[in-house]
Amino acid sequence: MGKNIVIVGAGVSGLASAALLSAQGHQVSVLEKNPQVGGRAGLWESKGFRFDTGPSWYLMPEVFEHFYELMGTSVQEQLDLERLDPGYRAYFQGYTEPFELAGDDRARASLIALDPQSKDSIEDYLHSAQETYEIALERFLYGSFRSIKDFLHPKVLRQLPRLIKLLSTSLDHMIQAHTRDPRMRRVLGYPAVFLGGSPLKTPAMYHLMSHLDVNAGVFYPRGGFHKIIQTLESLATDAGADITVNADVQQICVEDSKTTGVEYLDSEGQRVQADADIVIAACDLHFVEHQLLEPKYRDHSEKWWDRGEAGPGAVLAMVGVEGKLPQLAHHTLFFADDWEKGFKELESEHLPETPSIYIGKPSQSDPDVAPADDECLFFLIPVAAQEHFGRGGEEGNGDPLIEDFVDRAIQQVSDWAGIPDLKQRIKVRKTVAPADFASTFNAWSGTALGPSHTLRQSAIFRAKNSSRKVKNLYFAGSSTIPGIGVPMCLISAELIVKELMGKKDMRALKEL
Repeated sequence: MGKNIVIVGAGVSGLASAALLSAQGHQVSVLEKNPQVGGRAGLWESKGFRFDTGPSWYLMPEVFEHFYELMGTSVQEQLDLERLDPGYRAYFQGYTEPFELAGDDRARASLIALDPQSKDSIEDYLHSAQETYEIALERFLYGSFRSIKDFLHPKVLRQLPRLIKLLSTSLDHMIQAHTRDPRMRRVLGYPAVFLGGSPLKTPAMYHLMSHLDVNAGVFYPRGGFHKIIQTLESLATDAGADITVNADVQQICVEDSKTTGVEYLDSEGQRVQADADIVIAACDLHFVEHQLLEPKYRDHSEKWWDRGEAGPGAVLAMVGVEGKLPQLAHHTLFFADDWEKGFKELESEHLPETPSIYIGKPSQSDPDVAPADDECLFFLIPVAAQEHFGRGGEEGNGDPLIEDFVDRAIQQVSDWAGIPDLKQRIKVRKTVAPADFASTFNAWSGTALGPSHTLRQSAIFRAKNSSRKVKNLYFAGSSTIPGIGVPMCLISAELIVKELMGKKDMRALKEL
């Protein structure tokens, strides 16, 4: 029989959970505190410019394909994907010419051209990345690590010595064992930032990320990442889920160590009781434990949280620019010279002096996101997760520290990419800072992504997806297994479904 389920949060994991569980016949209600769904994968529009406010790299295509197939549809029916060529462009401080990763079968050769003397070693690195990705997808990512038996599969046992080494070595150490070129070190190491960490501390296991952009390719869903959100919302509501925005959950109700539902404030500030057989908190776990649950029902102590790492914050800038910018690709990276200093600054009390910067330019591939002949730019500048840095705002009205920092980042891009009049051509501008992540998404310390993927916060060591102290309370999203990123949040939703079905294996579902 279907259960009455309340989901807290309409981000990727909340919407995906709602879709899957509704398709199984459960009565699902989703409560979202903000006026729009999507969570960090939001949308902002101004004067004909349309910006994704969060994720922008479409990777792990198998995960998207699998999710849509579970829902009785397909990627082809839901999304219009374009393979990017180049996959990305990278500018290096101190180098005049940028690097481009080819977007087709020349990708591997274009990467090796950065350090041709290490060709064989880099080939070994990429082969290992593919092998690790495949075993992770098949044997780890779709499991909740409930038993030691999960690691006794013959395929895992054969790989166990190598996997242990990958978990006990840093990504940066592994990279430097395969290439000494400083540019290659940055190109192979930077994906750790998208995992909420530093390559100096992230386990080498995550070198699997290099398989995704080099071997598998980088894609763009026309309409942006919010198009994915729209498909998740439609699939959920079509399956019968009810989604309520401006519903700010205040408490998870517990009686006799069993959840009975939640209390929330509706759009008019009235307190409402929502009864439920099952509650899924698809939001920040630190917020859940510190704000929505009584102390006696928390799985993790203050000491556990104090030892944890929230992952980096970010300053975002969404900028609409007059005229075209051929100097930038759809994805462009700007790598600062002092690699170690840059990552130390992600744990400091101060904003970085010369940050590494990511810029997305979706108008390169999608004419619908900007007025004709103009460009739509999304700046992501990693910073420490420090709420005291302040808030952003529209048209330069954010806190002065943040707006000055963004001005410097724009000038840095202007200088490195040879766009001398970039600032003067800006037509619209909005900034977002750690304090915004904290207030809008209840993010721990203002982190932009979630708990960092250090060894003690990865795989079997990451927070679990069901409460040890409250029956019928589950957790989904980037705070829990399997981790950070849109594909991981889709898998997180499926893990909840598997829990409710009583499936303890490590394989993806074949059907609902």
